[in-house]
Amino acid sequence: SKFDWRQLATPEGFANDPVAVHGFYNARRQGLVSAEPHAAHSALAELEAGWLARGGDFLLVTQNIDDLHERAGSRALVHMHGELFKARCGACDTVTMCRGDLSIRDACAACGREGQMRPHVVWFGEIPLGMEEIFAALESATHFAAIGTSGTVWPAAGFAEAAKAALPLAATTAWTIATGASNRSPHCCAASRAVSAAMRNSLSSNVI
Repeated sequence: SKFDWRQLATPEGFANDPVAVHGFYNARRQGLVSAEPHAAHSALAELEAGWLARGGDFLLVTQNIDDLHERAGSRALVHMHGELFKARCGACDTVTMCRGDLSIRDACAACGREGQMRPHVVWFGEIPLGMEEIFAALESATHFAAIGTSGTVWPAAGFAEAAKAALPLAATTAWTIATGASNRSPHCCAASRAVSAAMRNSLSSNVI
């Protein structure tokens, strides 16, 4: 269902109605508990393991706030838009695990203040997480894949160009698989097959 991002996905919306914002993310947190990784998640985890086994460096950057990549086995991972199963204190910035519901009555385990806990997600108007690590990886990348993205949300939309600019075109391999990014998408199965085929082909063809 559609929602008003101004009310539910901005710092201003949270300040105006934290109960509604908590309710929105609590429902999504509950739904994530029963979600499962699909073939694309598994393929990326397999690619990471194979790449590292051959002595390469690997970094998976996701805009998704779920933990399906981790459940599939990915380890070298940056959640640039945060993580649904974590909470952050608005007073002291302490980040803690959170698999249950959040409310305005919750107190921060670090500083003890109540009413300051919020979902550890990046809202509109906030700076994405891990940007220094991401751009350092882009500047040294020899291979780059953009998967399941519309290519319209910045700064992630500029990652492909940043990777291409880092090295001569001949030295860079780039894939773009712009099919259903969400595990709820009607194109989920097609995306899973496309990612699986591309990633496994990269290993079998010794592109590392």
